[in-house]
Amino acid sequence: MGKFIHSITAVIAIILTVIMGLVYFYATILPDSFYVSENKPLNVSSLFTISSKPCKAQTFYVSSLCTNSFSGITRITDSTLMLFNSVPIKKVTEKSVERPLLVPCGQPFGIKLMTDGVMIVKFENTDGHCPASECGMQIGDIIISVNGEKVDSNQKIGDIISGSEGQPCTVEYKHDNEKKTATLSPILYDGSYKGGMWVRDSSAGIGTLTFFDPETSAFGGLGHPICDSDTKIALPLSEGSVGAVNITDFQKSHKGDPGELLGSFTSSAKTGLIYSNCDCGIFGTLYSCPSTKKAIPLAFRQEVHTGKAKIYSTINGCEPEEYEIEIEKINMQESSEHDMIIRVTDKKLLGKTGGILQGMSGSPIIQDGRLVGAVTHVFIDDPDQGYGVFADSMYQCTFQSNESEKQLAS
Repeated sequence: MGKFIHSITAVIAIILTVIMGLVYFYATILPDSFYVSENKPLNVSSLFTISSKPCKAQTFYVSSLCTNSFSGITRITDSTLMLFNSVPIKKVTEKSVERPLLVPCGQPFGIKLMTDGVMIVKFENTDGHCPASECGMQIGDIIISVNGEKVDSNQKIGDIISGSEGQPCTVEYKHDNEKKTATLSPILYDGSYKGGMWVRDSSAGIGTLTFFDPETSAFGGLGHPICDSDTKIALPLSEGSVGAVNITDFQKSHKGDPGELLGSFTSSAKTGLIYSNCDCGIFGTLYSCPSTKKAIPLAFRQEVHTGKAKIYSTINGCEPEEYEIEIEKINMQESSEHDMIIRVTDKKLLGKTGGILQGMSGSPIIQDGRLVGAVTHVFIDDPDQGYGVFADSMYQCTFQSNESEKQLAS
């Protein structure tokens, strides 16, 4: 009898250890807040059952205008995540919202972006000196004005410095979003005064539209920010526009050498405006819906699961096709750099392109009839694979985009 009791005790200890390990694991990887569909319970897609239990007297209502979030009235509830419906994991916040219906796109689009100020992308020594670096500025800093004059182009800042006749220039700039001031002393070189720096004032390229909101005409695309090609830092947006593009060819992906979509603008006409360039992509409004597809529900991140899914992407012309993929890994941690790892399983796409191409960023990911995310990056050493971003993160950015639009309009 003693051996039996000892065995039972050991088994119980092992079970408790496993459960406590699971509690710690899920408490670490799951976010502290979730969006849920109105009047629907919170259930997290995972290997083990995870649901929530509302805390008593902890529910209140708030307008989404105050939360910079989804449209409509949001009910906010303090809840406890429960493992196996009985073991508490941690306290979380549930935000109950009306589930949006969005049109999944997959069409290519051209991007033209002007920076807010000019970005320093390179320093250059002149006779052993670099005035820009010597006055404390760094690569990636954004120059706003010189001697009180706003600068918005390479030509403008060049004219001001060359016209200084060597007198010290007061430079207002941003470093890590903090405004600073420096005194730059130009150096005479090759007949004109120089600041010792190269700057960038614009960018253009091709990406893929992720979704269109028929209620607001807002769009989201790309799935990652537009960054300077030299510094890899997100470009600060002053103004931007999008236009129609036709994909004419592509360079096939190979291990160690990701391919690329090749195309051109079909006209100079704008099809929409860009109001935000952020971590989740670019956002703005379109003049008309670019797709004939029907709107589908947005998936919240806890509803996304590993397994089969599909993407819409365009590798020829301007109309997307459907391709099969597998969602291999999901990361819901709020500090996570990437939300999903996906793998292309579609033999047709693999045969043509070798996997994911640069320019396919923004291709919508569909699972269980819902928009769950967008393709963002390709693995250089394995172009079958890539990263993805959650669609609910992208959708929230459309509200930041709307705020930017209002500020520009005012």
